[in-house]
Amino acid sequence: MKTGEIREAFLAFFEEHGHTRVPSSSLVPANDPTLLFTNAGMNQFKDTFLGTDPRPYTRAASSQRCVRAGGKHNDLENVGYTARHHTFFEMLGNFSFGDYFKREAIRFAWTFLTENLGLPPERLWVTVHVSDDEAAKIWTDEIGFPAERLSRLDEDNFWQMGDTGPCGPCSEVFYDHGPEVPGGPPGSEDDDLDRYIEIWNLVFMQYNRDASGEMAPLPKPSVDTGMGLERIAAVLQGVHSNYEIDLFQALIDAAAEVIGVADRSASSLRVIADHIRSCAFLVADGVLPGNEGRGYVLRRILRRAIRHGNKLGASEPFFHRLVAPLVAQMGEAYPELARQQSAIERALLAEEEQFAKTLDHGMAILEEALEGLEGTEIPGEVVFKLYDTYGFPTDLTNDIARERGLTLDLAGYERAMAAQRERSKEGGSFKVDYNATLKLDGETTFTGYESLSGEGRVLALLRDGEPASALGTDESGVLVLDATPFYAESGGQVGDTGYLAGEGVRLEVTDTTKAGKHHLHHVRVLEGEVREGSELAATVDRAVRQRTRLNHSATHLMHAALRRVLGEHVTQKGSLVDSERLRFDFSHGQPVSAAELAEISDLVNAQVRANTPVVTRHMAMDEAMAAGAMALFGEKYGDEVRVLSMGADDFSVELCGGTHVDRTGDIGLFKITSEGGVAAGVRRIEA
Repeated sequence: MKTGEIREAFLAFFEEHGHTRVPSSSLVPANDPTLLFTNAGMNQFKDTFLGTDPRPYTRAASSQRCVRAGGKHNDLENVGYTARHHTFFEMLGNFSFGDYFKREAIRFAWTFLTENLGLPPERLWVTVHVSDDEAAKIWTDEIGFPAERLSRLDEDNFWQMGDTGPCGPCSEVFYDHGPEVPGGPPGSEDDDLDRYIEIWNLVFMQYNRDASGEMAPLPKPSVDTGMGLERIAAVLQGVHSNYEIDLFQALIDAAAEVIGVADRSASSLRVIADHIRSCAFLVADGVLPGNEGRGYVLRRILRRAIRHGNKLGASEPFFHRLVAPLVAQMGEAYPELARQQSAIERALLAEEEQFAKTLDHGMAILEEALEGLEGTEIPGEVVFKLYDTYGFPTDLTNDIARERGLTLDLAGYERAMAAQRERSKEGGSFKVDYNATLKLDGETTFTGYESLSGEGRVLALLRDGEPASALGTDESGVLVLDATPFYAESGGQVGDTGYLAGEGVRLEVTDTTKAGKHHLHHVRVLEGEVREGSELAATVDRAVRQRTRLNHSATHLMHAALRRVLGEHVTQKGSLVDSERLRFDFSHGQPVSAAELAEISDLVNAQVRANTPVVTRHMAMDEAMAAGAMALFGEKYGDEVRVLSMGADDFSVELCGGTHVDRTGDIGLFKITSEGGVAAGVRRIEA
């Protein structure tokens, strides 16, 4: 079976068994600051497992695109040197949210592997946790699996989401490549060799661990499983290395042809074939090469691929030419890749051209340092200079060192970095994480679409970020109501301001933000005292809200106009909408010309003059996407979404929870005041 056929067979099997087929989420995790990139199928369901994000289904199946490069989960340095390390991979998974448990999960796995995929049962090996007699009996007594091929392991077979929270034992399925391949079964001394390869992990979430380490049974146990698509493809295609499967062979052949390499076994070709997948998908999901965060991880991967191409003899930009072969392999399963092909190619080419300016100089500096090297360690000052002056990420330098049997003086490099940070230290600002302080069930009911006034009861108070029972005259703090007309900052729109009043107390609301599903009113008590349980009348500043919503609606029209004039590669990278102006950051690789800016302004003002009604609809996420609605990068959406349509012939259709005008004519004159660059591949317009 080809890789694409295996993916479809998995999803179709679980659909037939009552699972909802859920599309892969973005590689940029929504609302999860603990993750750099999506690295497992369960990431998009994390809040569902925790009970804070209920879904309209209790069974799901997905093929999730994942990246492991940077942070805790970092496979970058091993890619190209081993059979199964990748920066990008696909994770097949089936999930139960309080529906079925161990018996069904094990039965599904066994049936799919042995009947649908046709794997010989005698080639499989299973592990369970030492304490999990229930899973062991299901395997041996109900499935009929031989007890002599079942191992009971400890730490390797227990999964937890974090130090606290859902956790439980797991059962792993391994494939035996046969006695001619070195290695022992799971739990043996040489189980890290290649004979027995893990292909599927079934996690049984049945406990909740508290801060003291105590585990209590969950009221609704759940299931989270993961099977690497590339691994199972290697097994089914009878090869030992993931790089020998059909998908990778096609990419390796394409890379060899583009660069002009005859030897298809070169490890650098495996590096390039792996890296084009992670780089292309990261750009498709809104990440662009940069100097920090996700953008810097992308730059590291990209430049490592470019260096390996250079090592193979590439003298011209080549990497961007591999996007088309990748789309041919994966575009059907991931149509967003095909839609953004030209934008991905432009982003990769721009980085190739930028790095080409310093690659040769940096290599010359490194060669010079190596000529006079005493010992086998490259000095930290050299590593730092290559990074600081020539744009060589440390793992790229380490890659070169590894090829030559050398190591890096990382301690010296860190000292040089620390010295530079001291020289350029700047003051920073931070925001209080109210999620860690507020422990409230439910959510704030937002009434501000219909009215700018209302009543609410105080659920919680905070002073200096800590819980308080009351706030008195001239004190400032944060207040949570059960219901409010105040819009909380999100989607680029600033929070509402206004006033709260109750018996003997009056408060000014200076800002409104969000923590989880609660609206936080940042207040100053003008007179009296407010306590938990107080009933308050809430009044939003009407003039400020009105000006803000004019600018927010203008932002939607401008976004649509940008895509019409500059191309569909334009995606929102950030925005700020307040009562005075709008600021919009978007992906585009070059300055917007005066003629293009004029055309954009004309398009927006034409829609303003048309004075069409702004239509708000609530619909399922899938239905909204099918209707052409744009989802914004980095935003998290539920299964039912709010869709805003405005302009003639649905000029703009976006998912948005913000506040807007009733008709486009309410906006008045639209005028762009500035345009400029804010980062590589990112432009900013203010209006």
